[in-house]
Amino acid sequence: MPLAVPRKLIVLGDSGVYGWGDPEEGGWCERLRRHWMGLPGGPVLYGLGVRGDGLERVRARLHQEVSGRGELRRQLPQGILLAVGLNDTARVGRADGRHQLDPAAFLFGLQELLAQATALAPTLVLGLTPVLEEAMPFAEVLWYQLETIRLYESLLEEAAQEADVPFLPLLESFLQEPGWQGWLCSDGLHLNSVGHAHVAGRLQRWPALLHWAELQLQERPTPQW
Repeated sequence: MPLAVPRKLIVLGDSGVYGWGDPEEGGWCERLRRHWMGLPGGPVLYGLGVRGDGLERVRARLHQEVSGRGELRRQLPQGILLAVGLNDTARVGRADGRHQLDPAAFLFGLQELLAQATALAPTLVLGLTPVLEEAMPFAEVLWYQLETIRLYESLLEEAAQEADVPFLPLLESFLQEPGWQGWLCSDGLHLNSVGHAHVAGRLQRWPALLHWAELQLQERPTPQW
């Protein structure tokens, strides 16, 4: 009987995908990878996060990252998850400075990125996580603000709907959780281990991702954070 070839998911993004802030289990992407490894027929996940990346850098490396991970000759991965945008929201130099990528350019670039990604494989889009404004500026130069993050997440949703790809919002679900501030590192930007666990849990229960992975939703006790 031939060995079944598992589906492969490429996750592209920034330090959140890389797992910065989670020394316990390597971040939400690594947590999801390990979770799937323990399931019969679970997909293979390639987490390709680069610290500091914004939309333009992710778009620049999209084709090379995807085309090099089909594993078998002349094959491509079966899915792409985009987790990018938080770095683009930052204002440079001061709280009212210019954005690293202004909203109009972000939306246009995102539309281009989704067109390119969906031509390669079925694509999904992840929303943005909150920040602690009182901890800004990050690295003494970048100002992240919840209002701006909310705007950019709405642009992610708009572009995803336009491209007819699944979108999982994160921001409001975080802000509705009591004590969400404790899910971030002291720098006010990166998720800590608890925050990464929350995102991993959302992804493990996301119907669109489960449908892509051909997995059934498994009922589990709700973690107590």
